[in-house]
Amino acid sequence: MKIGVTFPQTEFGNDPIAIRDYAQAIEGLGFTHFLAYDHVLSADTTNRPGWSGYSLADPFHEIFVLFGYVAAISSKLELVSGVLILPQRQTALVAKQAATLDNLSGGRLVLGVAVGGREDDYEVSGVDFHTRGKRFDAMLAEWDELWRGDRVGPPTPRDRPTLILGGTVDATYERAARYGDGWSLGGGTPDAFTDGMEKMRAAWSAAGRDGEPRGMSLAYISLGDGAKSAAEGYLGDYYGFLGDYVGQIIDSAATDADTIRGYVQGFEAAGCDEFILFPCDPDPGQVDLLADALDLQAA
Repeated sequence: MKIGVTFPQTEFGNDPIAIRDYAQAIEGLGFTHFLAYDHVLSADTTNRPGWSGYSLADPFHEIFVLFGYVAAISSKLELVSGVLILPQRQTALVAKQAATLDNLSGGRLVLGVAVGGREDDYEVSGVDFHTRGKRFDAMLAEWDELWRGDRVGPPTPRDRPTLILGGTVDATYERAARYGDGWSLGGGTPDAFTDGMEKMRAAWSAAGRDGEPRGMSLAYISLGDGAKSAAEGYLGDYYGFLGDYVGQIIDSAATDADTIRGYVQGFEAAGCDEFILFPCDPDPGQVDLLADALDLQAA
């Protein structure tokens, strides 16, 4: 099982040297993936007055620009969008952006996509939030046509970028089986991953696909002094729009080395192909603590 790390972009800031050092540090320690996530606005502004005053740039970097930078200062890291909110973008343009990035990075783009759940991102993008599922289906179908027909490019080493779909509704598995390479659990337990992959494999078989779908999952972590308070503060703020459910997300965060090792072992036993660990504390020292917990050594 490959193990990657999320870039804590909501707290990290815009210092290009700090971003470079973070990416090169995780690559040097043997982590395989650099995951970033996608929003237009820098914070959840749903039901908050004055949302238009939130920055469009700081600290939520535009994901393709960020990945282009990271691709240039790394050599092996797979660049994972976790997830790209596809329906708020223009179909052909984002297909070309993805194909270009995949080509220039040597096939390192893992394009995770979903419909998203924040209305403010859609509002500022001028896209109807309530029709995002229908738009998502249409965009995936058009992507398939664009990439297969080489209407956007340049062509990639794999004909198209790796495409992973996120979500837990039945339509997610059907979409992944028809258009993608696999499925990702956005956060949860090994049992939840196992249940999701059973649905994914059933949809894969029903679609007549050969081979096996890829399975990816994410888990939140926080280590060192103040680990629990850091997890509560970060996750409580970021997922505040989910109401009472945010408590379950906070409780799922691994805040000690034994729990992290247990998560890794559990997801590996469940057949997870790629496991991404998400630091809730933006301190780059979290990566060193994580490497110590997993007995990784700098190259």
